[in-house]
Amino acid sequence: MQTLRIAWTIFVKDLRVEWRSRETLASMCVFSLLIVFLFNFAFESAREETLRLLPGLLWIAFAFAGILGFNRSFAGERENACLEGMILAPIDPSAIFLGKMFANLLFLAVTEAVVVFAAALWYNFSFLPSLGRFALIVLFGTVGYVALGTIFGAIAANTRMREVMLPILQFPISFWILILGTDATSDVLRGNTAAFAAGAARVAGVSLIFAVVSYLLFEYVLEE
Repeated sequence: MQTLRIAWTIFVKDLRVEWRSRETLASMCVFSLLIVFLFNFAFESAREETLRLLPGLLWIAFAFAGILGFNRSFAGERENACLEGMILAPIDPSAIFLGKMFANLLFLAVTEAVVVFAAALWYNFSFLPSLGRFALIVLFGTVGYVALGTIFGAIAANTRMREVMLPILQFPISFWILILGTDATSDVLRGNTAAFAAGAARVAGVSLIFAVVSYLLFEYVLEE
């Protein structure tokens, strides 16, 4: 319970900082909307063409929007040695990970909702027939992706070129989440309900592994 209370405190702190600055969420939404908007000129408006390219486009927008958020996740703690203070505090390091992960998860979830709404408008595509299954796939993939982004964000925060190092570190490992998420999303949007369970299980399994490993290794990342 103590760990969860501390994690909640860090989560609320990040929300308050974001509410005052409105920088992270705004940049994530604007950047992801630009990706969706620019790709609108790249393929035709036919339904079959949309079904073929839209899943990959969505996950590309989710991935790059997440990178922006993860980069800023520990940026504030780097000033005035705040991160060192959190490390020296008599708290479980996993609480820091959970608090940061929950904040990143909320920011990315809001961005994803904005992206899906914009994609539905610009590409004249309705997500309503498969909204529940689609949301479940995105949720599973997002949890694993955010867990990786949180731990790699902490690693990159101690480097001089963290904006460059974070995607270099994260994308080769999160590749599996993005690929499996794209495949499962494609099946869902095409109405292939028979493949939904298998696709969701693969995405959830990979995300669970990444989330657990990130949770267990975060303490050693902070020590470095």
